[in-house]
Amino acid sequence: MFKSIFANNPPLCYNYAVQQFLSSLGRVCAIIGAQWGDEGKGKATDILAGHFDVIARACGGANAGHTIVVKGRKHVFHLLPSGCLHEGKPVILGAGMVIHLPTLLEEIATLREAGIDILPRLHISHEAHIIFNYYKAMDAALEERRSRAKGQGIGTTKRGIGPAYTEKAARSGIRMERLEDDLSQELQQRAKDAQTLYGVTVESAEELAALKEAAALLADRVSDTVDLIHRYRSEGKTILVEGAQGVLLDIDHGSYPFVTSSSTSSAGALQALGLPPNALTSCIGIAKAYCTRVGSGTFLTEAPEEDAQRLRDRGGEYGATTGRPRRCGWLHLPDLCRGALTNGFTHWNITKLDVLDEEKEIPIGTGVDAQGKPVFDYLPGWQASTIGITSFEGLPENARQYIRYIGEQTGVPVALIGTGPEREHMIVKN
Repeated sequence: MFKSIFANNPPLCYNYAVQQFLSSLGRVCAIIGAQWGDEGKGKATDILAGHFDVIARACGGANAGHTIVVKGRKHVFHLLPSGCLHEGKPVILGAGMVIHLPTLLEEIATLREAGIDILPRLHISHEAHIIFNYYKAMDAALEERRSRAKGQGIGTTKRGIGPAYTEKAARSGIRMERLEDDLSQELQQRAKDAQTLYGVTVESAEELAALKEAAALLADRVSDTVDLIHRYRSEGKTILVEGAQGVLLDIDHGSYPFVTSSSTSSAGALQALGLPPNALTSCIGIAKAYCTRVGSGTFLTEAPEEDAQRLRDRGGEYGATTGRPRRCGWLHLPDLCRGALTNGFTHWNITKLDVLDEEKEIPIGTGVDAQGKPVFDYLPGWQASTIGITSFEGLPENARQYIRYIGEQTGVPVALIGTGPEREHMIVKN
């Protein structure tokens, strides 16, 4: 199935271990974050995209931030899937997405400056919803209200995601299928409502100008992507589904109410793309070798600040979207196990193993005691550099033990191990 793909500058070295791993993925593979987002999904997507025919992003908006480093050049994406760096591959933005058009146009222009013209192979669902600029102000106003009422906010990125999904659920949203419609009267009414309900000013002329600019470039890229993705399936093409955020932020199964506004699970991704459950042949759960989260909410295994700052500095734990410092701590096995159960993970990708290189001892949360306090196992550190190692046997023994422990405790094999920021810094484990 993958033989012809390997012929053209393969992102992964073509050896027996890689062949076995890729063959195990089947025709439709989802990549899903197993923590609170920021797990490093973008790198796995970028690497595996070279071995799939079609790249699809299902849900979420520009609150997602993916950073990919290729040949020393950093690429940051918020709406486009990380796999779009691979030329010639169709890219689908699914119906579950909420799209801020100026951000999308900026990403398209940035790629063009880097010599990548994605527009001819970009397909945007006509069912995806539009985020207007004033949604961001609504988002900020809602966050301020929550903070006043409850003493703390959700920790939203204030990118307008929540208001967009609120209007979608209220059946009053505006979808991409209306991109070329005259929305001037509708926006005038929305401006009045936004001022009355949220104290937000809507610059209608600015919103209409942004719509006009987007329509000029994107109108012929909007289509029925459900029909398109099933056509690709019927032609035998392989499809890589890129999730956004992480399962602990899922609107149903996450750490509610400190969650995002969409379903971040594999099932949510399939729903958003219009794929049936039995289409999925594999699902890779992405988890850091430690754990981070942004915003408010419980973080049982959050490290004391001295340890957290050490992880933050070594891991560059600052948001790609907001620049906010992330809260840092240790793995929590019950969360990984829950994610594996609810998403059907078939493989783990453990990222950023190298961030733990200097730790003498590594705590791993295994549950809580009668007082609700976290219980830890402690594994010995390896205190040696793992940066750039590309074989499991090349890792220090204690690093191998750490990886084996995760696989054994969760019942899901670790197949990919990230050992640095570059595309090549990845181990494929038998």
